[in-house]
Amino acid sequence: MAEAFDVIVVGGGPGGYVCAIRAAQLGLKTAVVERERLGGICLNWGCIPTKALLRSSEIFHLMHRLGEFGFAAENIKLDFRKIVERSRKVSQQLSNGVAFLMKKHRITVIAGEAKLAGRGRLTVSRDGRTEEVSANNIVLATGARARVLPGLEPDGKFVWTYREALLPDVNPKSLLVVGSGAIGIEFASFFRTLGADVTVVEVLDRVLPVEDEEISQLAHKAFVKQGMKIKASTTVEKLEKGADGITAMLKSKDGKTETVTAERVILAVGIVGNVENIGLEQSGIKVEKTHVVVNQWGETGAPGVWAIGDLVGPPWLAHKAMHEGVIVAERIAGVKGVHPLDASKVPGCTYCWPQVASVGMTEARAKASGRKIKVGRFPFIGNGKAIALGESDGVIKTVFDAETGELLGAHMIGAEVTELIQGYAIARTLEATEADLASVVFPHPTLSEMMHESVLDADKKALHI
Repeated sequence: MAEAFDVIVVGGGPGGYVCAIRAAQLGLKTAVVERERLGGICLNWGCIPTKALLRSSEIFHLMHRLGEFGFAAENIKLDFRKIVERSRKVSQQLSNGVAFLMKKHRITVIAGEAKLAGRGRLTVSRDGRTEEVSANNIVLATGARARVLPGLEPDGKFVWTYREALLPDVNPKSLLVVGSGAIGIEFASFFRTLGADVTVVEVLDRVLPVEDEEISQLAHKAFVKQGMKIKASTTVEKLEKGADGITAMLKSKDGKTETVTAERVILAVGIVGNVENIGLEQSGIKVEKTHVVVNQWGETGAPGVWAIGDLVGPPWLAHKAMHEGVIVAERIAGVKGVHPLDASKVPGCTYCWPQVASVGMTEARAKASGRKIKVGRFPFIGNGKAIALGESDGVIKTVFDAETGELLGAHMIGAEVTELIQGYAIARTLEATEADLASVVFPHPTLSEMMHESVLDADKKALHI
């Protein structure tokens, strides 16, 4: 007889394991089915190990600025193997931490690949064996994987996805990055800081195309200053493998072609949902553009089947998946007062150098909405803490509704902005107005003071510029 649960979560990534924890906290008998390692892409092949790599590159960068801070060192060397090794250890530590949380909350972890097998039933296969489990509610959290374009297929040797880029066999002297979203730019930043000759190709007209155009332009200038070659409005027509690398044929929007040769290529052209082989078709669950269709509560349309995270579409962010996991668990448990996710209040962060972060509408989108808007800006060069840190490049930008004072969006580029953006995310969630934010007392000396000054600047009241 199949073991029965109240909730079974398919996928142990950020959305899945958080959903399971919250369900268990609410007294539901819960299980997680995971085919690889707990923590999913984020902990094992994404958010966490890339940040560990970027931390190493940040230290390497600072070591070459020692003279600014009154120090001197000779023969600074990097050990690429140890940099990668440290990243994997960080990942393993956190994956082990998720396993501990499963035990702490008495959540059953089932290793294998799950497939919907009728209402309230799953089959789980591993090593040629199949078992059946059942639950009143099944939450699909199978995540997503790198998109592959015809003719640009990764080979694991010369052409990488994020997985191979996290376990590189070499520190390439030259690198072609296809795609300038968060994943592509973070890897470009990491390898460029360690000395690689980096070329970034973007099919759209600017890098970090989802960001505010002004921030995107500042990022472009910063990347070029670091030595990156940026080729926007350009496509990769084909890749030709040689004995020691890859030659790419590029075509610009105006039809001009050129070739670029690099030791390695990283493909970062988006992701697709893991919708295959989980029984969606038999269950009548709708899929659009490789993502499961759900309503505002994560319900799929099939009774008792829910879906969350990257599987259901953008924004493809771990913290968005976690929040959806909590919403679904609480809806299943009948918790009152649960609110659906408002994606406009989900902050986005890119951990390149300089960092980029944002929440809400860009200036262009705010204008297109028909609102009358006000925009405030404050540069890092006007902030005492930024100057003391030696990080005076950057800006914080705020967009307000001129009539209501609503904070429509906030956009940042510069040191530690990924830690600052949450202040504006809280403001949007609490529906704070321009007047509310202007009345907040910010501590001095901090980088966060720039958030206050940007608000003041929307009414031309900034104090330090």
